[in-house]
Amino acid sequence: MSDAKALYDEDFVAWSKDQAEALRTEARAGSNRKLDWENLAEEIESLGKSQRHELRSQVRRVIEHLLKLEYSPAIDPRRGWCEFISDARNEIDLILDDSPSLRREVGDAIAIGLKPAARTAIFALEGHGELNAVTRTRVQATTYTEEQILGDWFPPEPRA
Repeated sequence: MSDAKALYDEDFVAWSKDQAEALRTEARAGSNRKLDWENLAEEIESLGKSQRHELRSQVRRVIEHLLKLEYSPAIDPRRGWCEFISDARNEIDLILDDSPSLRREVGDAIAIGLKPAARTAIFALEGHGELNAVTRTRVQATTYTEEQILGDWFPPEPRA
């Protein structure tokens, strides 16, 4: 099995970066093949970028629903929010299995996802009359660790 084939099987994002660079190198070498080298490289590279985008999207979904769980006093939708989080975590696991090199980007994905997730959670909590100024500030200031996002952690049940 070639190194490129092995990399494709082991880490898709790393493979896409490697192949894009190989195409660019070939173009600089003046290959006489009639290929649109730069656009081919861009398209291959974009495949890896789409996985990065999907990782960030799923992390943002987890954060949004963790915030709802943490700050909503409602009992009824909690089960659905937990299921939503579990589903998003499963998707993250699949992405990281396909592209282990993205694991080192989870912290950035969390940092990038906090603000939009808080905005969405605030909008939902406001819509149900569950938000006051203090809670809004707390939602906006909440952060989560990689372990909380990727693991089995859930905020405690609201006090009755």
